[in-house]
Amino acid sequence: MKHVYINEIASHVGETILLRGWIYNLRSSGKIKFLIFRDGTGFLQCVAGKADVSGEDFELISTVAQESSVEITGKVREDKRAPGGFELVLSGVRLIAGSENYPITPKEHGSSFLLDIRHLWLRSRRQHVVMKVRHHAISAIRDFLNNRGFLCLDTPIFTPNVCEGTSTLFETDYFGDKAYLSQSGQLYNEATAAAFGRVYCFGPTFRAEKSKTRRHLTEFWMVEPEVAFATLEDIIDLAEEFFEYIVLRCVESCGQELSDVLERDISKLEAVKRPFVRLHYDDAVDLLKQKGVDFEWGNDFGGGDETILGEAFDKPLLVHHYPTRVKAFYMERDPEDPEYCLSVDMLAPEGYGEMIGGGQRIHDLDQLQKRIREHDLPEEAFRWYSDLRRYGSVPHSGFGLGLERTVSYICGLKHLREAIPFPRLLNRLSP
Repeated sequence: MKHVYINEIASHVGETILLRGWIYNLRSSGKIKFLIFRDGTGFLQCVAGKADVSGEDFELISTVAQESSVEITGKVREDKRAPGGFELVLSGVRLIAGSENYPITPKEHGSSFLLDIRHLWLRSRRQHVVMKVRHHAISAIRDFLNNRGFLCLDTPIFTPNVCEGTSTLFETDYFGDKAYLSQSGQLYNEATAAAFGRVYCFGPTFRAEKSKTRRHLTEFWMVEPEVAFATLEDIIDLAEEFFEYIVLRCVESCGQELSDVLERDISKLEAVKRPFVRLHYDDAVDLLKQKGVDFEWGNDFGGGDETILGEAFDKPLLVHHYPTRVKAFYMERDPEDPEYCLSVDMLAPEGYGEMIGGGQRIHDLDQLQKRIREHDLPEEAFRWYSDLRRYGSVPHSGFGLGLERTVSYICGLKHLREAIPFPRLLNRLSP
């Protein structure tokens, strides 16, 4: 008999098929047993009556425990009332391995308890949808960039130099020398962009921030495109198109599950269409003050400020031209007013905060070396980075998009910890 996966079941209506997976839930209604079966690709309602299966199989169905692994056979039929629109009329069940006292029951559980057993929590229907959205977001990211001629070039995890200051770096011994876990692949991206024009890296990054907010992880994934001959305006246009594509692709692929399981308002995601809202930093500060925030010009926006700004619009907000002093050493200054730099942050609607941060990089050697000294960074460690300005330097720009923040926004999650399979937090290193 042909083995079929749940996500293929629509093409097998009227057929008797075989599935392999786990018992997600079980209930009885008189002489009929209803079980929810999962196989990693989806969830399926299965129905067994005494007349449908042998007495031995009916007894097994009556006693099988949650999360036992089984092999089942049955006939597929369409049923609009069933989750997913299909159900399986069982004709046979074979136990592969039992399960005893599975710790996650249908009742409510605290987040700390669930994080302690994250390896099991991933089996729940809610987490299944979140991880599926994560998968489709990754697919959309790669498709968008690959189809536009970008080359994916990996950047190192171990780095000898810092990218945005030492206060949030994980330091480690590297055969007697100091090394750091990468905060960003951007500096290396600039080198590959000078070689290949349009590049991106996509991988784990690390921030040693002692933060317990809902928007912070110590290990997270970031995609970072970098483009030679691109200005700030070019990269803002790219960021808009990029974010719109990711969000709408996830709605297209997972919209029904987002709505049914996560109760996400899909109409708010469908509104993520260009053009987005663009505000100069000064105008963003004015908006905060209008809303009663005591904000001092020249500071960076905190999480609360980003929430207020994002909630003011039903589309993503692009804040540009931040004060030079609050951004990284490599940001190009505005030639018309060096007090500002050619930078941009994208804030999501509904108060989800920063999704993208980037801008135009300094391409003049003297200016770069001056900024390195102003930030008290080791010049020797950045000699290779300065070389990029010695040999055919060009204006270039890029940004970084946080995967988990994007997934959290799309799914409507309250905390980033659900947007990654095994979250690393300030006080959590396991499982």
